[in-house]
Amino acid sequence: MSDTVLHATDADFDQLVLQSDVPVLVDFWAPWCGPCRMIAPALDQLASEYAGKAKVVKIDVDQNPRTAMQYKVRSIPMLLVFKGGQIHGQQIGAVGKAQLAQLLDKAL
Repeated sequence: MSDTVLHATDADFDQLVLQSDVPVLVDFWAPWCGPCRMIAPALDQLASEYAGKAKVVKIDVDQNPRTAMQYKVRSIPMLLVFKGGQIHGQQIGAVGKAQLAQLLDKAL
């Protein structure tokens, strides 16, 4: 696991994501989700490549149901890009690293 990918909880989501001064790609995931595990290496790479320009944050929907409900997460992986505390982009389902990078680039 890359130490550049941050792990949010219901308690620190606002601070890590909504109050961030750079765009944040949030991965709503669960350990039992195959497609979630499939995109994890791409997220690790993006976290390193975008260090200083954007953040990558993962939030386990089973451990943090309040945040998952707040953003109406119905299927995972669900990826949201936040900029200035607002949702700036969305991707549902596993996609390649290039598509995730595109999502982040739009917010930069």
